[in-house]
Amino acid sequence: MKRKINLLIIASIIGLIALSIIQGYLINNTYKLKKKAFITETRRSISQIDDFSPALDSLADFWQENFINTIVDYKFGLVERGDVVKGLELVIDSINDTYRVEYQKELVKNNIPYGIKFHKKVKAIILLDSIQNDTIFDVEKTNNRIVLGDPIPEDNALGVSTTLWQTDHTSNRIINGEDKEVFFYLMFQTQDKMDIAGWKKIVFKQMLGLLLLSLLIFSVVIGLLYYSIKSLIMQKKIADIKTDFVNNITHELKTPLATLTLATKMLNKDEVKQQPQLVDNTINTIDRQNKRLQKLIDQVLNNSLGYQEIQLKKESVNIEDYINTVLDDFMLSMKTKDVKLNRNFSITRKIINLDKFFTTTALFNILENAVKYSGDNIEIDCNVETSNALTISIKDNGIGISEKDKKQVFDKFFRAGNKEIHDVKGLGLGLYYTSQIIKAHNGTIAVESKDSKGTTFILTIPFN
Repeated sequence: MKRKINLLIIASIIGLIALSIIQGYLINNTYKLKKKAFITETRRSISQIDDFSPALDSLADFWQENFINTIVDYKFGLVERGDVVKGLELVIDSINDTYRVEYQKELVKNNIPYGIKFHKKVKAIILLDSIQNDTIFDVEKTNNRIVLGDPIPEDNALGVSTTLWQTDHTSNRIINGEDKEVFFYLMFQTQDKMDIAGWKKIVFKQMLGLLLLSLLIFSVVIGLLYYSIKSLIMQKKIADIKTDFVNNITHELKTPLATLTLATKMLNKDEVKQQPQLVDNTINTIDRQNKRLQKLIDQVLNNSLGYQEIQLKKESVNIEDYINTVLDDFMLSMKTKDVKLNRNFSITRKIINLDKFFTTTALFNILENAVKYSGDNIEIDCNVETSNALTISIKDNGIGISEKDKKQVFDKFFRAGNKEIHDVKGLGLGLYYTSQIIKAHNGTIAVESKDSKGTTFILTIPFN
């Protein structure tokens, strides 16, 4: 059974890991789709701003007209190629601040709720004619960056579109008294890019519902799996406890039943019937074993009660007198054992309300355990204090309790140590019943112990 549970736990862990990987993969794919959809929607929202904004159109007309005039000067040989690029840079710089302000206004008009930086970057300027092409500017072959709009780090730049402005132009100039004409075909390529402030947070916010639902489902799966494994382990534990209890009570019942059987057979013998003294001894043996059987039955019936079912009849008692009486009665019952009982009282409050019958039962259970699980020289220390509550500490020099067994020592039917060895009699109900009695008094019980170094039980009962 234990092997099956271990296999189930391993299979469950593997299943959880696989589920986590699949869920992580799906969430990652969803994130990519959300990101793509968000960026696409943003591109769509801003792609036509230039075309439908009169302010931005007028700025575009201004720099384009200025640039065309510079190209005409270049074609007539009035300026150098580098002057064309510098002239374009100067005119763009002159309108850049105005362009940024107007662009942000357009974003507000279009109800775009998040911050966006936008710019147009010149990629190439090429003049075409019938003789040869003339590349005025190529961003791939120069370190110059001609940008209209906001500066955007390359790592954050998201592409919007690539625009190709194509136009043919004919112009006349009087040079040295001679009317001259030039014709050229212009290709002006730009790339629009944007940077969305905190776009990752926006995408995650859009995914928040999905993430929370995934987390909830994953938590429910883990919770159900944990509950199932815990229930399975608990069922195994209960089955083991039941088996152990049956074995213990069977062992406890064997001796009196065997004695009763033997005594009954003896009474049926004629030679025994003729000896009145032997008959009386046999009847006394039957009576003792009958009482023992009744005591075992009562122990099972009474000691299995929970603290909610225990009906207390509290009365006012003198603490020191009451504890001494219990200890004296205990010592009288230990005449056949060599027991040394040390008493120490540190009492500031003398009176407490408690149920004497149940409290005595609880103390006797612990004291009897101290004797059961000790060697030949038994020494018990009983310390009583009344600082904030009645605290009774009972320490023995017995075999002790392991760390593993300490966690279950107050469980019903639990017996510490090797369950197959019955050197110490008992059904595993004494400490459980003791803990229920203390709980019924709204108190607490704790145990401190180590293997082969004795055990200390600490009972605390409040004064109220």
